[in-house]
Amino acid sequence: MTNNNTKNCLIIFTRYPEPGKTKTRLIPILGAEGAANLHRQLTETVITQVKELQNVLMEVHFTGGNQQLMQTWLGENLTYKQQIEGDLGKRMATAFKTAFNNGIEQAVIIGSDCPTLTSQIIAEAFAALFQHELVLGPATDGGYYLIGLKRLIPELFLGINWGTSEVLQETVKIAENLKLAVGYLTTLSDIDRPEDLISLNL
Repeated sequence: MTNNNTKNCLIIFTRYPEPGKTKTRLIPILGAEGAANLHRQLTETVITQVKELQNVLMEVHFTGGNQQLMQTWLGENLTYKQQIEGDLGKRMATAFKTAFNNGIEQAVIIGSDCPTLTSQIIAEAFAALFQHELVLGPATDGGYYLIGLKRLIPELFLGINWGTSEVLQETVKIAENLKLAVGYLTTLSDIDRPEDLISLNL
């Protein structure tokens, strides 16, 4: 699955599935337990997919819970790191910075709420980084489900209204101002809001 010489790093952002603190926008529909269970299933689906990748170092960056709870949940053969405090932009920028400081040449961050994300799409992201400085996987809600870089570009994570339908648009505008070569993956749906549940047939 991994080797010590790999220069590609996949970072999975997730949260320990504690009822009441997970997928809170879905609690009115699913209840606290149901929302937490959905998040648990979505994360496990993503982990199953990424384990198919070859020569990629994988890290699970989590909030909530602790290292022991995460290992009990997802297994001890993954690398776990606690996310820092701060907004999503600060947390992603820090994750990228740490990866590149550790000698990683290409890093990709994904969330855990995109059930149609496959190992093939993630592999496409790493391939696209050979020709682009920034790779984005657009989400139907106006955000992105994947971002890939080969160096830290801090501007991409500043002044973004995270959690809104403007995230992708604002990110692309920054990239254009920086004259970055941007590669785009196929558009997929995240599961964040009650209306997103339709795509899961829930």
